[in-house]
Amino acid sequence: MQVVAVDIGGTHARFAIAEVAHGKVVSLGEPVTQKTADHASLQTAWQAFAAAHDGPVPSAAAISVASPITGDVIRLTNNPWVIRPSLIPERLGCDAYTIINDFGAVGHAVAQLPAKDFVHLCGPDTALPEEGVTTVCGPGTGLGVAQVFKTGGAYHVLPTEGGHTDYAPLDTIEDALLKRLRKTYTRVSVERIVAGPGIVAIYETLAEMEGRAVPSRDDRTIWTEALDGSDSIALAALDRFCLSLGAVAGDLALSHGAKGVVIAGGLGLRIKDRLLRSGFDQRFVAKGRFQSLMAKIPVKLITHPQPGLFGAAAAFAQEHPEA
Repeated sequence: MQVVAVDIGGTHARFAIAEVAHGKVVSLGEPVTQKTADHASLQTAWQAFAAAHDGPVPSAAAISVASPITGDVIRLTNNPWVIRPSLIPERLGCDAYTIINDFGAVGHAVAQLPAKDFVHLCGPDTALPEEGVTTVCGPGTGLGVAQVFKTGGAYHVLPTEGGHTDYAPLDTIEDALLKRLRKTYTRVSVERIVAGPGIVAIYETLAEMEGRAVPSRDDRTIWTEALDGSDSIALAALDRFCLSLGAVAGDLALSHGAKGVVIAGGLGLRIKDRLLRSGFDQRFVAKGRFQSLMAKIPVKLITHPQPGLFGAAAAFAQEHPEA
């Protein structure tokens, strides 16, 4: 059966045609990416995809959304679209649909993708567990978090809002970062640091500590300068970002009782080489009395180019096993 897989984030909406059968994803077609700012709603973005598609689109939808899925009014966390699930059949012309939190979708991808779609980051170089919990987290426009629970050959995905837990500084630089952010936010969550836009606050804090003028730069510029090495403060901010990601991933694993961890998201893939040599691993295990326990957890990076689309299709396949 063919379905339209949709992955809606804060900045982009991605569409692809997927083939599913017997609860699994058989194939995923070439993705089409649209800017959410260019469309008034999911319906108009869907229509644009359908108009550009060669032939009729399937009448089934697998939709991943960067928001909690509660009730019949879904307001995206970092996107002004509003989605009403009860209207999806009418608005999109669908006979069947699945709608899932974006990192819930990534959880489905983690559960169904083969080992070749992951690279080892730290911990023992072993496969992800076939029993128990795997924590999935990833920085993008926000910080997505989910759990994959495997038991008896089956799996269950538990979407969470773990990216909104409290930020805990671990040294004087991070104390200064928290102090700076608290001027704007009464409560500082980990997403304010460990997500794409968080690089701005890190950059500004480090520049201020150096006694340098703090230039106004957006996160995209700082990421570009960090990754090409053209700005030393931006590069230092990237290193600090990786340290913080390691600490947060470790906190989540400890909270979830995880036996494995997967870092996901397009940004995670972009900084793969930096993660491998940044101190991410030391921060991940630095949990006091539980350091030896943390050192036993394999940590992977998902390398599939479209885990959100693949995972949305996998969620549909699990919910509609007759497909």
